[in-house]
Amino acid sequence: MNIVFLGPPGAGKGTQAKMIAEKYGIPQISTGDMFREHLSKGTELGKKAKEYMDKGALVPDEIVLGMVEERLKQPDCEKGFILDGFPRTVPQAEALDKLLEKLGKKIDYAILIDVPDEELVKRLTGRRTCKKCGMMYHVMFKPPKEEGKCDVCGGELYQRADDNEETVRNRLKVYHEQTEPIIAYYEKKGVLHRIDGMGSIEEIFNRIVQLLGG
Repeated sequence: MNIVFLGPPGAGKGTQAKMIAEKYGIPQISTGDMFREHLSKGTELGKKAKEYMDKGALVPDEIVLGMVEERLKQPDCEKGFILDGFPRTVPQAEALDKLLEKLGKKIDYAILIDVPDEELVKRLTGRRTCKKCGMMYHVMFKPPKEEGKCDVCGGELYQRADDNEETVRNRLKVYHEQTEPIIAYYEKKGVLHRIDGMGSIEEIFNRIVQLLGG
């Protein structure tokens, strides 16, 4: 079972991908994790990626695909995998399909977690992070016991710069322009499934499990 998770920032892709990976015993492959691993090990691909990251530039697709290919060849991907945060564009999706074909695999499910923009703005602007231990809170969904203070270590809570409304709306605009075309791509291939992203984490998880056949 090979799955791609799609959806706007704040839709809860990472959380759901992690839970689905645990339930079905298949690895969750996130590009962020792959980058960190290659950078810490100082691999060739890691060194190349670092050159771009140091300049604040986007890492080219072929480097990302190289990392994805290496990861998909590992034995834990035999039964399936979950891609989270990649592909983000149609050219990446096309390149991924070519790569999977080479490995004798294909995408079985492209799961889109659908959440209206206004809800995403509410979710993302409400996030608060502890300066000391990094624990995450939310003013609406997971407030701390004492306002502005971490339950775990008593550290001060702050709003990340990329969680203010203007930045959030800009991130959503970029998502609609650059990433949304990928939805049509997977729809054409007949593997796209829309999941209502409103409700509790458990409810959304159960909807996905139902789609995957329990």
